[in-house]
Amino acid sequence: MSFSRKQSNDLGELIIRLQEDRAWLLEQIDRGRWPELRLDLAALERELGQLLIRAEERLEEENGI
Repeated sequence: MSFSRKQSNDLGELIIRLQEDRAWLLEQIDRGRWPELRLDLAALERELGQLLIRAEERLEEENGI
C-alpha cells in the first residue's frame, strides 16, 4: 500500500501529535495522577509507544527512507 505525499505528511503529523500525547500521559502518570488507573494507563502508554514505533517504521519504508 503506497501513500501519496500528502497522506505521508498527514500520517507523519498524526504520529507526532500522538507522541506528544503519549509523553503527556507518561508525565501525568509519573506525577501520580489517577493512581487507581496507574497500571492500566502505563500499559496503554507502552502499547501506544510500540504502535507509534511500528507506524513510523512503516511510513519510512513507504517513503524509501
